[in-house]
Amino acid sequence: MSTAAQVDLLVAKLTRRLVVGSIAVALETARLLRNVVSGSKWKDNKSLTDAVRNVGIRLESTQPIEMSALGMVKRVLHLIQEEQLVYVAENPGPEPEGNDYREKMKSALRQAISEMIDELETASSNIASQALEHIHSNEIILTVGGSPVVEQFLKEAAKLRRFQVLVTEAAPWYDGQEMAASLAAAGIDTTLVTDSAIFAVMSRANKVILGAHAVLANGGVVAVSGSHIVASSAKHHSTPVVVLAGLHTISPTYPYDTGVFNLCVSPNAANNFENAEKLKDVDLPTPLYDYVAPEFVSLFITNIGPHPPTYIQRLVSESYLE
Repeated sequence: MSTAAQVDLLVAKLTRRLVVGSIAVALETARLLRNVVSGSKWKDNKSLTDAVRNVGIRLESTQPIEMSALGMVKRVLHLIQEEQLVYVAENPGPEPEGNDYREKMKSALRQAISEMIDELETASSNIASQALEHIHSNEIILTVGGSPVVEQFLKEAAKLRRFQVLVTEAAPWYDGQEMAASLAAAGIDTTLVTDSAIFAVMSRANKVILGAHAVLANGGVVAVSGSHIVASSAKHHSTPVVVLAGLHTISPTYPYDTGVFNLCVSPNAANNFENAEKLKDVDLPTPLYDYVAPEFVSLFITNIGPHPPTYIQRLVSESYLE
């Protein structure tokens, strides 16, 4: 399959939301970019950079909320810049081009992108391995809905710690019910909490642990709908909020307009069509995500360690080419 056809295939998957979530989108994008670097007909650094940028433009315009796709593109652009500097240092002279340059760059970039893919595949387990440093015995942890990263983190901590978890339902999808059942099956003392009772139970919680769909350059978080209410309640009660976020979720984008970082989906989960005639003039917006400002977050736990919100800008500058 040609690289153009592979790009079209990923665009179609994103459009139909067959690939969703930061880790899945990041992996698909990284694998696509590895094929673009290997299979595209480029002869110099500019044509390679343009090819990668064009892929990023298409993916971003297709599904702007999947910010990990653009993040992977910018990380690959950063890798291209680094590898070119290494090549120029080893081979001083005119603008590098030709078969020798292309083959060396292809080999170096394939290896670098493969390492990046390995990092993505182990991100969740690396985050979970830090659980015992942040969860202590007899604590009460509150979390929102269902998050595979948070679930793995809590189960890892439960191997040596005894604690209680409060899981909000996260209506109208009620992902929290599945997560509560899974945690309870793993032997963790788990209580399912309705969304309307979040503020009431927050005074009992020792800390809040959230998953992240994306982390913006200012330290703000795009997380599952309901996270803003939880973070606001936690701030009122002076309860620390910990966000679990792999490096693939960190985006170089700034939240100039926070309304952009959302996606309204079908309200079918909140209301079926049996009452369609009665509700034909009712608008039921169903946002998928919330934006949580950095002042609500106490700590980020990434796959390379814990960081305060103020350190996110440093991670952006180290990973991305603006």
